[in-house]
Amino acid sequence: MNLGKTRITTALSCAALAGSGLLVGCQNEGEARPATASSSEARPHGHVEGAEEAAEQQLRLVLAGAGAAGVLDLTTGEITSVKGSDGVTGLRTDGRFAYVSGSEGTRVIDTGSWTVDHGDHTHYYRAAVRDAGSVAGHDAARVHGDPAVTAVTSSQGSTRLFDRQELEGGAAPRGRALTGAGGGPVVPYAGHLLAAGAEAGEGAVEVLDRSGSPVASLEEPCAQARGEAVTRRGVVFGCADGALLVSEESGEFRAEKIPYGTAVDASERAADFRHRAGSTTLVAPAGEEAVWVLDVADRSWTRVETGPVTAANTAGEGAPLLTLGEDGALSAFDITTGKRTAHKELLAEGGAPAVIEVDTTRAYVNDAAARKVYEIDYNDRLRLARTFPLDFAPTHMVETGR
Repeated sequence: MNLGKTRITTALSCAALAGSGLLVGCQNEGEARPATASSSEARPHGHVEGAEEAAEQQLRLVLAGAGAAGVLDLTTGEITSVKGSDGVTGLRTDGRFAYVSGSEGTRVIDTGSWTVDHGDHTHYYRAAVRDAGSVAGHDAARVHGDPAVTAVTSSQGSTRLFDRQELEGGAAPRGRALTGAGGGPVVPYAGHLLAAGAEAGEGAVEVLDRSGSPVASLEEPCAQARGEAVTRRGVVFGCADGALLVSEESGEFRAEKIPYGTAVDASERAADFRHRAGSTTLVAPAGEEAVWVLDVADRSWTRVETGPVTAANTAGEGAPLLTLGEDGALSAFDITTGKRTAHKELLAEGGAPAVIEVDTTRAYVNDAAARKVYEIDYNDRLRLARTFPLDFAPTHMVETGR
């Protein structure tokens, strides 16, 4: 494998967390409690004004379609209606905020559910769902964020940066245009911005500071960058010859190519990664008849012959590969053997496209035709655990709180 290293001095962690209002001292955690202590009282570790800290992840699904939208609380089963967008074309999330692309721009929804990872321990929060405003004339084709900033890249390749502190404070998002990043994806990472396909050169991955000024160009290129994902091992970019894994340690950025190991036609490249947040196992369509599985930890690709699929995902770490076939059936595959282990008729054939969202124990599938969302226990032969009826057709879905 080819390796490329770039040394950059940074003092990100505390500054970024302080800027997002999430920097706190560390001590033993208590049980779930409302973060509403008065200024005269000693605030508990993890205190966030206006939010409640919980003992486990507070997962929520954002659903949108045809001028309507809602946030489904997976803990309580309650649905909160929010202002929708006409002509919904996409829905993305940075983990807490949802970005609904419509005919006039992007509407931002604070889902009131998020996770703060301190490395040796984690905090989970829940708060009220609220409308955070809209961004006219800018869709959200790609969205990636960290505790300090969220980068929203449009389908035209322009990127706007949003200050997380302003978003969390309820201010209507304005953002600022990022210049010098080229037309590829932009990912906030380790106090910097990673920009694939930047203006510095064809296939270059640039390290930019938060103002957008170039700091360094990684030695290992990523030709025809398409698709990206953030994992615990670093940021993955899809390239013509495989994947590029960019990681950072002590201010040193390192780029490592994970090649396919065989010739892959352009139509069968991995270009749209899906995975469980935090997982190091990614999936992506491999043409019309198969699905790629990228194990970032093992630096390996596996091609699973699934037949035609409309959606795929996996929780990773020994979990099955989940796919939706063109006939609307949900299937589970053993990634190691490539064999199908379970099959369930779920959606009507020829219905609206659906997605599969996954967490550590459940998967969720949106059914626009039936106006429902299905919760699936993928460890129990795709058992239908819960069904959530809706009063609108959920053509788009993302999960937050992770």
